[in-house]
Amino acid sequence: MAVTLSYGQQGAGPPLVILHGLFGSGRNWKAIAARLAATHHVYTPDLRNHGRSPWTESMSYRELAGDVASFIERHDLGKTVVLGHSMGGKAAMVLALEQRGLLDALIVLDIAPVRYEHSLSSYVEAMQDVNLGGMTRRDEADRLLRTRIPDSGVRAFLLQNLVFRDRRFDWRINLPVLAAHIGELADFPAIAPACSYDGQALFLYGERSPYRQAAHDQEVYRLFPNAEIVAIPGAGHWLHVDQPERLTAEIRRFLDNHSG
Repeated sequence: MAVTLSYGQQGAGPPLVILHGLFGSGRNWKAIAARLAATHHVYTPDLRNHGRSPWTESMSYRELAGDVASFIERHDLGKTVVLGHSMGGKAAMVLALEQRGLLDALIVLDIAPVRYEHSLSSYVEAMQDVNLGGMTRRDEADRLLRTRIPDSGVRAFLLQNLVFRDRRFDWRINLPVLAAHIGELADFPAIAPACSYDGQALFLYGERSPYRQAAHDQEVYRLFPNAEIVAIPGAGHWLHVDQPERLTAEIRRFLDNHSG
């Protein structure tokens, strides 16, 4: 059953829905949304088990896509450009493949419709192991995570999910459910052999990202025959953080050509 997603919005014009990645939220995309709001009405929902959206006991890509389909229909958006990063990109691809009538165009950031062997379960486990009882400052959690997650940028990103409410710190992502479904989220659901999305599609990758593998291109083109694949120089997996101006320029170019 679809859940009602919490969301932000800005701008006016044709609809553009941005789907964040694992451990993220719509607010991570607020700055990019502001750049695109000059020409589009940009929606930045929180996906289930993330941000301010409802928690559920299940977490499949078809359910994530169903939530977004319900969002598009509930807000009477009509045919919509859907942009998704990482986990959100896989959800956007499933939506395009299985409910293509809802999409005007597809933009996928730094992910392919394949199974990735590396797992983010270590991040989930590290966050679960942080003892939040009696914690009074956010930097205490940062210190506890440091031995298992040495990258300060990754820790800062994950700690955006640590919120102070009801006089205590708590995680605003559903860690037990993410832990239970992390293997499924690393995969991509089976798609019917004859199913493809022949609309316009842009796949943007970070040039330095481990998610970018040329071997995946064949599967991208099989499912999305009109796909354009572009690498963003100087960017890793988080393109919107590493190269926001270049990323925005590529998205605008695609949207301008599409509308033209």
